[in-house]
Amino acid sequence: MTRTEHARACFLRACELDVAVRKPGNVSLASPGHGMQAAMFIASAQAAAGPLFDAGARVGDRIEAAVAATWAVAGCNTNLGILLLCAPIARAVEMSPEARSPAALQAAIEAALADLDVADACAAYRAIARANPGGLGSAPSQDVQRPPSIGLRAAMALAAPRDSIARQYRDGFIDLFTLGLPALGTSFSLRCEGVAVAAVQRLYLRLLGGFADSHIVRNHGKAVAHIVMTAAQAWAERAAQAQALGADADLGGEFVAWDEALKLARINPGTTADLTVATLLIAGLSGPA
Repeated sequence: MTRTEHARACFLRACELDVAVRKPGNVSLASPGHGMQAAMFIASAQAAAGPLFDAGARVGDRIEAAVAATWAVAGCNTNLGILLLCAPIARAVEMSPEARSPAALQAAIEAALADLDVADACAAYRAIARANPGGLGSAPSQDVQRPPSIGLRAAMALAAPRDSIARQYRDGFIDLFTLGLPALGTSFSLRCEGVAVAAVQRLYLRLLGGFADSHIVRNHGKAVAHIVMTAAQAWAERAAQAQALGADADLGGEFVAWDEALKLARINPGTTADLTVATLLIAGLSGPA
């Protein structure tokens, strides 16, 4: 198996685990929501994997083609944020197949981000406009509804103060390496079902409690996002305690109730789910080939 083939397999596994775990506010096998089912996310990942890991393709082209493939099977935006995050990782793996440690992967991703140009921005803008994520709104400079005049990383830097995905482009995916990976723990493996499911839940809660979810902020405002963030911090602590006691990943009825309450209020921490998948992909690439 080549390094790119391994990365593609890790991506599919990461997307599978993303919906295998109950993540309050997000769609899972146990809990559909926001008019979507878990099967839509699995189908989207399978459709997007080909163009996302297309040999030789630029980051922008990967994003645009993967969004088109997703819409062909899902008919809606299920994974734009995932694709925006994973495309530079896919490109980094191709550019630096020898990069296997977290530090080496971070350096490879930084190199891929530094290589982004205006053509990448044009393709990514078209993809974002097509996906039309909820609460996108408009921007005073380099708005996605108009052709960009700067490279994709520079455009993302302009959006970084209000968008966590854009911040990863600006800052070299720092949150995934300093907050995401440590939350998974050193024993994490994409291949281990029981351990993986519990770890993914802890990862999601750690990210959700780490900073206000951009998708919630856009759709419901900062106050609501901070309420959810504070609740996630408490649940992250309970999940850590459960881990220490060797307890099951199921945090009980209150956790289920929180999930259902968020969905009833149409609160979707979608950006956190996207960051979760990208972190899982990096973790898989850091593990055994």
